[in-house]
Amino acid sequence: MTGSEASPTASPTASPSFRLAYVPGVTPGKWVRIWKERLPDVPLTLLQVSAAEAPDLLRGSDADAAFVRLPIDRTGLAAIPLYTETTVVVVPKDHLVAAVEEVSTGDLADEIVLHPLDDTLDWEGLPGRPALERPATTADAIELVAAGIGVLLVPQSLARLHHRKDLTYRTVTDAPQSRVALSFLELDGEPTDLVEEFIGIVRGRTVNSTRGRGAPTPPQPKQRKRPDAAGAGRGSAAGKSGGKNPRGGSGGAKGAPKGGKSSKIAKGGKPRRRP
Repeated sequence: MTGSEASPTASPTASPSFRLAYVPGVTPGKWVRIWKERLPDVPLTLLQVSAAEAPDLLRGSDADAAFVRLPIDRTGLAAIPLYTETTVVVVPKDHLVAAVEEVSTGDLADEIVLHPLDDTLDWEGLPGRPALERPATTADAIELVAAGIGVLLVPQSLARLHHRKDLTYRTVTDAPQSRVALSFLELDGEPTDLVEEFIGIVRGRTVNSTRGRGAPTPPQPKQRKRPDAAGAGRGSAAGKSGGKNPRGGSGGAKGAPKGGKSSKIAKGGKPRRRP
């Protein structure tokens, strides 16, 4: 038997697993921790990919879900927008922009604005002056900013990812913004069970949610026992005859004379006549 031949005793179905891709700047750690708590029997594998690679990875079934930046080519894919990122401009620390808290694209009109090939911002027209060449990646563009070649506009998470001590960033008030979304392959309009489980985690569903394989079976209400008819009757009768008198006496016939009047009649005393 060669190494490529399958063993006759091998299981026909592989154990379930989940492959999650994510683009640079997205931090899926908190969702991965919740997954491990709720589905400890299903291993989750993280795949860091470029923004351009993520859609094809899903279409090729090499990942079950992916965190992407919109817009993307949505052919065959579903996408659930999660949050929108602020756009910032990355500049050297001694740049004039570093002296203010925020700028507009008009304030960058005289700057060389770098436009890397992996840029995910949906520009109608890039502000500033174009560079002679487009950097291949955002990381390459950051190096050019540090060298004083130009400035770079990126989502804030990418500015943090590529942080350098000699660079800083400021908010750009009127630039297009990046939206982070959870994307997955559309299969007859319904996600797979594991994808549905991850969607619930990302959307904040509790463990008691009715969706997903990790939801526990809701407890059934307890059945109350009906009292025995004969016992209930005896208890009712006893309560009427043996209970305490509302005026403090211990059960006796209703309307019995008080102790004081009874003793006077026994001694021969005359009862009072009513006028």
